[in-house]
Amino acid sequence: MNYSTLKKALVFSLVAALGLSEVSFAQDATSSSAKVFGGRGQYRTWSFGVNAGVLAPVVAIGGSNDFTNWSPSLGYGLTLRKQVDHIFGIQLAYHGGELSYDNDGATVNLGLGPRTDGVTQISTALDLTGIANVGSIDFLKRENAVNFNLKAGFGYAAYHWKEINPNSTPAKGTYGPDRDRNNIRNMYVPVGAGIKFKVSERVNFDLGYTMNFLDADDLDGTKGKGFTKDKWSYTSAGIEFSLGSSAKPNLDWVNPLALMYDELKDPTLRQEVEALKGRVSALEAADLLKDSDGDGVADKLDKCPNTEAGIKVDGSGCPLDVDADGIPDSKDACPTVKGIARLNGCPEFNAGPVVPIQFEFNSSVLRTSAYSVLDGLASSLKANTSAVVQLDGHASAEGTEEYNMTLSRDRANSVKTYLVNAGIASNRIATTAYGESRPVASNATEAGRSQNRRVEIKQQ
Repeated sequence: MNYSTLKKALVFSLVAALGLSEVSFAQDATSSSAKVFGGRGQYRTWSFGVNAGVLAPVVAIGGSNDFTNWSPSLGYGLTLRKQVDHIFGIQLAYHGGELSYDNDGATVNLGLGPRTDGVTQISTALDLTGIANVGSIDFLKRENAVNFNLKAGFGYAAYHWKEINPNSTPAKGTYGPDRDRNNIRNMYVPVGAGIKFKVSERVNFDLGYTMNFLDADDLDGTKGKGFTKDKWSYTSAGIEFSLGSSAKPNLDWVNPLALMYDELKDPTLRQEVEALKGRVSALEAADLLKDSDGDGVADKLDKCPNTEAGIKVDGSGCPLDVDADGIPDSKDACPTVKGIARLNGCPEFNAGPVVPIQFEFNSSVLRTSAYSVLDGLASSLKANTSAVVQLDGHASAEGTEEYNMTLSRDRANSVKTYLVNAGIASNRIATTAYGESRPVASNATEAGRSQNRRVEIKQQ
C-alpha cells in the first residue's frame, strides 16, 4: 500500500467526523439530571468505534529490528468500550492489516528461503485493555471537548508471512505443531495513548497510537539480528459512537467537579439547607432558652434545675442563701444570720422571758384574756422589724400522744394567725408542736394540767 492510499483514508475519516459534528451541533445539548453518587445507571457507559490508520513494524520508543527499513501499511479496527467511572474504562479492541519491511537489498534468511523484503499479514489482533482518562476532572473548565487517555492490557495475535520476492514460497497453511495452520498465534502486550474530540453528545473523533509487544521473535519471519522480541505499532483515527438512552449524558465527558458544583448551587438544595439551618437554629435557641423551673436561669446553665417556684436564685440557678444556713433567703426569717429550719432560718433563742398563753381543755381557741398580750407583742414586733418570735405549742396528758401533738400545733397556729392578722409577716413567726412531752406542772391534778395547756412565746 502506498502513501496516496493512506492519505485518502485519513482524509475520509476527518471529513466524516466534521460532517457528523455539523449535524450534532445543530441539535441542543442533552440536558443532564445526573447526581453525585447517583451510580453508573444515570449515564451512557457503552461505546462502539471504527477506525483506520497506519501499521508499522516499529514502535516510537525504538529498539532492535530485524529489517533495516519499513513501509507504512493500512490498518483497520473496531472497539467496544465500557466506561466504569469518570476516569477508568475497559476496552475490547480488534485490528488487522499488513506489516511491510525490507533490508536495502541485503538478503536475510526467513526460514523460508533467502529474501530481501517481506510482508506480514495480521489476520487478528484482539486485546483487552484498561483505559484511563486523564482529562475528565478539570478545575479550569466546566466541560471539555478534548480528552486524553492512556491504556495498557494484553492481547492475542494471529498472523502469517506474505512473500514479496518472486522466487519465494507462500507460507500460509504451514504453521502450528502439525504445520497445518494458516496463522502463527502468540500473545502480546498493547500500550498506548490517545486523544478524544467531542463531536456531539453521541459521537467522538479519536486519534490513537498503540505499541504492541509480541511474546515471540517470528513476526517478520527472521531472527536476523539475534533473538529479540518483535513489536509493531498502530496509529489510528476513527469515530466512536456512544450507546444508550439519549436522555442520559455520556460518562466520558462528565466533569465530576462541575456536577458537585451544580448540586451545591441548586436552589432547591440551598433552600433545603437554609430551612435545615433555620430549624437547627430554632431548636438550639429553644434549647438554650429552656427554663423548666421558671427561675429565670436557662436549664443549660442551671445548677439547681428543680428550684421551687417563687424562690429567688443566684446566677447559677440555685436559691439565694446569704447566711449559708441551707434555708433559701426567700424562706429565711433571718436571712443574714445562720439559723435552723425549725425556726425558719433563725438561730436558737437565747434564754429569756417566756410568755405563756393558756388554753381551755381540748381547745385551740384563744381566750379573750390573751388578746392584750398578743396586741402588745405585735406592737413590739412592728417597732423592731428585725425581731422574730418562736411559738411552742403544748398540751396536757389527756388523750393520746398523737392527738395531743396535733392539738399543740393547732394552739401554736392560733397564736400565729392572730399575729399575722395584726400585721406581722408570717416569716417572722416560727411554730413548733411538742404535744404532752414538755409539761411545766404535774398532769396528776387539774391545776397542773391547766398550766400545761399553753403556747410559750419566745422573742428575740
